[in-house]
Amino acid sequence: MTYTFVTLFPNLIEGYFKDSILKRAIEKDLLQVKYVNPRDYSKNKHFKVDDTAVGGGAGMVMNSQPLFDALNDLRQKDENVHIVFMTPVAKPFVQNDAKRLAKKSHIAFVSGRYEGIDERVIEKYADEVFSIGDYILTGGELASLVVCDALSRNIDGVLGNSDSLEVESFESHLLEAPAFSKPKLYESLSVPSEYLKGNHSKIRSLKYALSECKTKFFRPEQLIKHRTRISYEK
Repeated sequence: MTYTFVTLFPNLIEGYFKDSILKRAIEKDLLQVKYVNPRDYSKNKHFKVDDTAVGGGAGMVMNSQPLFDALNDLRQKDENVHIVFMTPVAKPFVQNDAKRLAKKSHIAFVSGRYEGIDERVIEKYADEVFSIGDYILTGGELASLVVCDALSRNIDGVLGNSDSLEVESFESHLLEAPAFSKPKLYESLSVPSEYLKGNHSKIRSLKYALSECKTKFFRPEQLIKHRTRISYEK
């Protein structure tokens, strides 16, 4: 998988790939990370990449020319690149999107700044547009990293133990059951006794029940989806 981050601030992203799982994935040639700075394509003598909004309004908007040229160049170099824009005014990014995108060969994440990106850029170049939540960030770099991290875990070989993917939250609409580490007793707090008895069938049943309880409390709409799916499969 190749990732290209189209951003005015590549330094905000580079550090994330210098440690842990994604660093090892790069070392094993499972991932390749590149950067494109729209400012390098600006035809403005001061290399500006923003301008006032047509029709008025507060703040500046990333204008079309640098992004048009940057993304056109990217597409010419690789016609299979899948271009993703991160914006709060889009559909929510979910686990199924991560699994699907992990099958691509090259994904470019376009990170907006200021009051956003000229809509004509999105209309012309976006293969998909995602939001990571109902809130506003100062830029799209963090959102791009969130999506990148989520889908990277679904690429073969990136995780040390791929079996962990099968029991994670949202794989069946349920939130993942609580996890506990050793020691079994810490400051008078113990792990559930069933976890300690070695009966894996009962442990699975308990984890399923705890998963349902957690989902009912935090994300009741996910529990409805889960139960609907179970009823449909029956």
